Amino acid sequence: MITSAALSGQKVQSVLWGHERNNIYHGPFIYDSELNNITSRFHYIGNKHHNCSFKIHQVEHSDAGEYTFRFITDSEKGKWTGKPGSTLKIVNLTMIVTKPSEKETMKEGDTVNVTCVNSCDDGRKRSSEFIWFKDGESIIEGPVLHLINMSYTNSGNYTCSLKTHTGTTSGVKHIDVESLTLRNGPKNTSVSVKPSAEVDAGNNVTLICSSHANPPVENYTWYKIYDNNIIAIGQKLEHHFKEVTQGDNGQYFCRAANKHGSQNSSVVTLKVEGKTKCEIFFTAEQHLSKINLHYAALQSLINCIVTCRVRQMDSHNDDESVIYTTVGR
Repeated sequence: MITSAALSGQKVQSVLWGHERNNIYHGPFIYDSELNNITSRFHYIGNKHHNCSFKIHQVEHSDAGEYTFRFITDSEKGKWTGKPGSTLKIVNLTMIVTKPSEKETMKEGDTVNVTCVNSCDDGRKRSSEFIWFKDGESIIEGPVLHLINMSYTNSGNYTCSLKTHTGTTSGVKHIDVESLTLRNGPKNTSVSVKPSAEVDAGNNVTLICSSHANPPVENYTWYKIYDNNIIAIGQKLEHHFKEVTQGDNGQYFCRAANKHGSQNSSVVTLKVEGKTKCEIFFTAEQHLSKINLHYAALQSLINCIVTCRVRQMDSHNDDESVIYTTVGR
């Protein structure tokens, strides 16, 4: 909230939000009203009068830290910065597995305890704070998941989350339980997408393959469908995309295999929102390459560089005698 006294007789020209990893007076800023949104994850939902609200979509661990609000008026010395700022703490959930031995695969009859640990724990141990998921379905509440006298049906991908913030989940722990009698190839092979199959460009995305087999799955293979071609793109349980672009749009599926057979999952479609100025990808197996660089996008990029250069030059003339005020939240 900007106090009316701070703006008496002045008009706000620009509003900015900064993060502690950068200079709070000169930036670079994660939001600058003169440049619109810097990235698609950061959105200013306030105005230039009485509301400085700011929203972060698909929060990442790197977003933790102190944020400061700054605004500039039409007055020569009308540069105001809220100190101290607002501190964002990111919940970090991890899982600790306790089992009889260090073997990766467990057998029927084994007992395993999996504990969900919150790095932001304030010391209160309320069992209702945690909820457990198996293959994406909620199964039980509590900080510890007890898998006693396990059977083949306990095989799967496990995660935990805070009950009040189910969007905050731990990493995936895959548990294989080998049956002493049943032998079969992969079944119920499926794909899950974290955080979502519809995301903004620049975010990280993970595809997770899930399958039940006995003995456990030995090989995972990821495929993408390019037009009428199917291209192998990875060979792990999880396939990670770092800072997705529109070039990552498309259909994906995984194949799980052991010595008794293999099975493909159904196809999932990844949709990346937002414009990508330059899309370049190469597929060596097909000896194909694609370069998509539009003139309009290139012109926009040049304009952005020129604008940034002008702003950098202007920043050297910024009055260091900044007037401070506390910005209420």
